[in-house]
Amino acid sequence: MDIVWFGEERSQEVALVGGKAASLSRLAGRYRVPPAFCLTTVAYETWRRTARPAHRQVPPPLPPSLLAALRRAHAELERRSGAEPLQLAVRSSAIDEDGAEASFAGQHETFLNVVGVDAVVEALVRCWTSGRSERALAYRHSKGLDGATIHLAVLVQQLVPADASAVVFSADPVTGRRDHVLIDASFGLGESIVGGAVTPDAYRVDKGTRQVVERSLGSKAVMHVPAPNGTREVPVPRPLRSQPALSDGQCAACAELAVSLEAELGHPVDLECAFHGGDLYLLQCRPITRMPADPKNLRSAAPELDPDHRSDGQSPTPPEA
Repeated sequence: MDIVWFGEERSQEVALVGGKAASLSRLAGRYRVPPAFCLTTVAYETWRRTARPAHRQVPPPLPPSLLAALRRAHAELERRSGAEPLQLAVRSSAIDEDGAEASFAGQHETFLNVVGVDAVVEALVRCWTSGRSERALAYRHSKGLDGATIHLAVLVQQLVPADASAVVFSADPVTGRRDHVLIDASFGLGESIVGGAVTPDAYRVDKGTRQVVERSLGSKAVMHVPAPNGTREVPVPRPLRSQPALSDGQCAACAELAVSLEAELGHPVDLECAFHGGDLYLLQCRPITRMPADPKNLRSAAPELDPDHRSDGQSPTPPEA
């Protein structure tokens, strides 16, 4: 099975679609998750076996049958989204990614605002190739993971052209406190936050009341926006730089989403979110890795949680996204 869609039963199998895609697919029916399909680990193996030993420096092209299937899936996603042109995020999803011990944040490639099926093919191959980059293999070694056998799927998902983006923690990943939701936010795509282009706004939201109890406005001089063949960094209009990226109501919506997911999944979560046209979209959900114990043994508004681990932080970044 080379391609599966969000909503299909097999789209939740980590061994087939990887941790990132499986996690999102499980939530897609109940939360606002952009439509997507996934090139499976089976497709990756089919592509990988086409590489001839004498030409390993050059990534092999897609086999004709796989290319035809990808073209059909792209046309169907275009139909389902109703968007023209169809803007996509193409992201790697390894089977051992976004787990409690290893997030692989930023280790594999992510491409934003991919337009046209030929561009999707190029991004797909680059994602697959990134699985054996020096950076990714070094990360695997540091986590005690097998570097010889890599199972890599790729998620192809409609891009949310975000007015504002946020990285949300349902618990404090530094102190271990469980009574607050922490939010980092900035204007535009989440690439600005995870790539370090801006100092984002930082919000602390009370878990019980969903009220903002602390805020620190960052220096949001630039933001990333969709542009031909990807994204580009543009100046934030001066009047907006000193304004909060999120309203109190948007912070409450992020906190509500984080608390709901924490309760449903049974552990603290690290989310990537985007606001567009007033709607909040869930782009990624993973456990917080290397999470310290709660220093005050506080109880959150959600059911009691087992200590988990801290996130290494990615948003489409990547870019999550």
